Amino acid sequence: MSLEKCTGLVIRQVDFSESSRVVTFYSREFGRFSALAKGAKRLKGPFDAALDVLSECRLVFIRKSQGTLNLLTEARLASRFQPQLSGASDGLTRLYSGYYIAELLNSLNEDFDPNPELYDVAVEVLAELPRVETQVWSLLVWFELTLLQLSGLLPNLHECSICGEPAESREVHAHWVSQGGVICSDCRREEYRGNLVRSDSLAILRRLSTSGSAVAARLQMNSRQIEECHKLAVSAISDILGKRPKTLRYLQLPR
Repeated sequence: MSLEKCTGLVIRQVDFSESSRVVTFYSREFGRFSALAKGAKRLKGPFDAALDVLSECRLVFIRKSQGTLNLLTEARLASRFQPQLSGASDGLTRLYSGYYIAELLNSLNEDFDPNPELYDVAVEVLAELPRVETQVWSLLVWFELTLLQLSGLLPNLHECSICGEPAESREVHAHWVSQGGVICSDCRREEYRGNLVRSDSLAILRRLSTSGSAVAARLQMNSRQIEECHKLAVSAISDILGKRPKTLRYLQLPR
């Protein structure tokens, strides 16, 4: 049992008793972990409004032995995620995008397995999302690709997984999840079903996979490109999870 300090994002909350909650954080120093926040449901509780989902907090907690719930002793608000109040017309889409990010951070990470780079990426995206000029879907696809890249599971976007021909040499490809890449139109067969992705969408995916959040947030994409890029990333993520992320039901692709 030890007293620990860190900075973390609130990614999940579950009621524990009439006055307390179990809060899950994704922190820079410790990765994902959960802690009991006693009195968190009280109007004038010990943590004030620091524990809203996607708030960034400075935390102090007692780390218990494995199999025992950690105990949160202090949470001070550093920043709050409120994109629906930014003045953007698609504030709800931005809000649900944040919740989607929280679900991925919770679902694709193990307890106390830190990834400081992923934490920094998540904080960058949450800071960009409320800005009116931000291209939400480009930024969201960038986060999906970066998450896959940091996990070592980014699909091969450069050549056909069967014949090895460069992706630039064909107009249409399909994403083949089980082989971790795309298949050109010449190699595509009935048994190799997958989401169609055209060459311009593949070029965008390659660009996003090597760019920073600032570039992604300003990148213009049409509705078809958004759909193809997002579906490719979601297919890879869903294959890892064994299911589609639940939050996707609230994210409506542009038409």
